[in-house]
Amino acid sequence: MDQFISISPKIREFAKQAEADLRDRFAEFDRVAQINTEKVMAAFQENRVSDGCFAGTTGYGYDDKGREVLDQIYADVFHTEAALVRIGFVNGTHAITAALFSALKPGDILLSAAGAPYDTLQSVIGITGDYPGSLKFYGIGYDQCELTSDGKPDYDAIALKAADPRVKAVTIQRSRGYSTRDAFTVQEIGRVAELVHRVNPDASVIVDNCYGEFVDTIEPTDVGADLMAGSLIKNPGGGLAPTGGYVVGKKHLVEAAAMRLTTPGIGGECGCTMGNSRLLFQGLFMAPHIVAQALKTSAFCARMMELMGFQSSPGAFDSRSDIIQVVTFNAPDPMKKFCRGIQMGAPVDSFVTPEPWAMPGYEDPVIMAAGAFVQGSSIELSADGPMREPYCAYLQGGLTYESGRLGVMLAAEHISNI
Repeated sequence: MDQFISISPKIREFAKQAEADLRDRFAEFDRVAQINTEKVMAAFQENRVSDGCFAGTTGYGYDDKGREVLDQIYADVFHTEAALVRIGFVNGTHAITAALFSALKPGDILLSAAGAPYDTLQSVIGITGDYPGSLKFYGIGYDQCELTSDGKPDYDAIALKAADPRVKAVTIQRSRGYSTRDAFTVQEIGRVAELVHRVNPDASVIVDNCYGEFVDTIEPTDVGADLMAGSLIKNPGGGLAPTGGYVVGKKHLVEAAAMRLTTPGIGGECGCTMGNSRLLFQGLFMAPHIVAQALKTSAFCARMMELMGFQSSPGAFDSRSDIIQVVTFNAPDPMKKFCRGIQMGAPVDSFVTPEPWAMPGYEDPVIMAAGAFVQGSSIELSADGPMREPYCAYLQGGLTYESGRLGVMLAAEHISNI
């Protein structure tokens, strides 16, 4: 007996065909994982990681060896002057917020080179809501460059607006977020960074790298980004980090971000690890492999949905710059059925039925399927999206391809009779 979950023969045949079609793509994901694993391994060895690095601290966290070594490993992996890796970051938005404040003061302007930012960052900036502590609250202005008709950066508009001497930071969101554009490639981010530095040497280029780490063999900090931030319960945490975020980049900016996270004068010198250090180290060590598993799951989902007649982006055979897979349903019912099928394929809370709800920081009700060992972990298989046209489900993650494959098959089963 080799079938323990009820999935129709039709869906199992689609799965076999999808895997056969994707053989070359899977091999490419493995190649990238091998290169990134070697990069991470070299950083671990160079920094002499030992069992003593895993001992946690309490209270103020002074002289936390593991915390200091992990910071240096992140700096080495991302080829930057400094890094701040902390469980005190409550999510990726928190880390990105600290990064933005590190480069901006009252009277400055933040320019987005990628159109409107992700929903939760809009309240940080002050585009939506009227929250104390936002950039707008502190008198920091905002402008954005709309994307071209094909969803690419408008380099001419970026050059024009970034040249304003009041612009002190230009932000780029690598992933698509809840939009239908493609994720930006590292090369596209590098072109924006080069352009900004040429027209305004005083402006810092800050990249939201969520969902993008280890998808390619190079990162935005390799091509000119001054600062980069992300979440540990996405790619770099490898499915093991229980919480946290990171900021990497130029030393003075990382230090300023640390002052925003804690307090001026303390910065990164405090912050106990409470026994979590081993999980952060081991998660980063696993991350290149886990990201390859997530990429295989996403490509498999794309091909399955294409075989069933749905539109996917990126396409199954397209290059990828993040782990997110978008499936467009053009109606609310199949979108909800897809997410409920993904939930049924989870190892945790598989019996729960996802329903759209008003999540903090989002303008529209959001449906979220996530049966994860770490609550909200996007490197574990999940699917979510705002209930608005064109009704797109955003799938990401998969700690193992084998489990991700099952989740996608159950989602396909759930919508096959529509």
